[in-house]
Amino acid sequence: MAQANSFPSQARRKAFRHAVVTGGAGFLGSHLCQELIGSGAEVTCLDNFLTGLPDNLAHLRSSDRFRLIKCDVTDYLHVPGPVDLVLHFASPASPADYLRLPIETMKVGSVGTLHALGLAKDKGARFVLASTSETYGDPQVHPQPEDYWGHVNPVGPRGVYDEAKRFAEALTVAYRTTHGVDTAIVRIFNTYGPRMRADDGRAIPTFIQQALAGQPLTVAGDGSQTRSVCFVDDTVRGVLAVAASDLAGPVNVGSPDEMTILRIAEQIVAVTGSASAIRFVELPVDDPLVRRPDTTLIERELGWRPRVSWDEGIRRTIAAIVDQRRTAGFG
Repeated sequence: MAQANSFPSQARRKAFRHAVVTGGAGFLGSHLCQELIGSGAEVTCLDNFLTGLPDNLAHLRSSDRFRLIKCDVTDYLHVPGPVDLVLHFASPASPADYLRLPIETMKVGSVGTLHALGLAKDKGARFVLASTSETYGDPQVHPQPEDYWGHVNPVGPRGVYDEAKRFAEALTVAYRTTHGVDTAIVRIFNTYGPRMRADDGRAIPTFIQQALAGQPLTVAGDGSQTRSVCFVDDTVRGVLAVAASDLAGPVNVGSPDEMTILRIAEQIVAVTGSASAIRFVELPVDDPLVRRPDTTLIERELGWRPRVSWDEGIRRTIAAIVDQRRTAGFG
């Protein structure tokens, strides 16, 4: 874990003036754009809308400090003027998306990361890679610390995402050691909240949609597999804390509170007041049986911990999805 401890925690940066967010129209990216605009930064969002949604950014379009550029970072990447932060968040992130878009996922993790690192190098900017807990695969070490190398099947269906992110991490370190680029790697664990696409295939939005529609909640396997879910506000705060520090990473960003998938489903049924039943379906290939971050590093170095409880976060998420359904005419 030498990379993560390369710099003293006392070193801090000034507020960022101009941030570039690749994948800024996505779930996490749009929240990052919003938080950066709120902090007074100028933000340039780059997205090809393959999985991101323009509506996620509608509330930012009136700001004179926000610019949206439709582009594919695997083709070409150019941003005029000074830039002091590059957040590389472009990538399909849900199993439904990366299984549907395997080549695009591999390209954005490899060529897209190369271009984003090149931009940071040219601008002398801090670079933050959005990596993932999926780099740990179906872990044999629990909870997962940053110095665990993982247990990943590179030729399994999830390999297109897992290995794209693992390659992106290696490329990020290469740019740091070879070109002196100021880089950081954040390994983001399961995050939920407003602006998740209802059809993105992840458990929480799927369960909420099924509960609101009175349909059975489709729980994979026997539901005993675990996830540690973190509300989006907390994840964004953790990512930006790492960005503003001198940590190189990798740094886990996620909630240490572990829950079974079955418990998540049951609580969503309870909060929505649904009469939906639970229906068990086949467990996907290589689906991790456990997932929980060791957050010792980020807690010790940056004083970061999740603030939003599961009860509060899931209520806010359900309320946002209810509003989306109402706007879409589902009542």
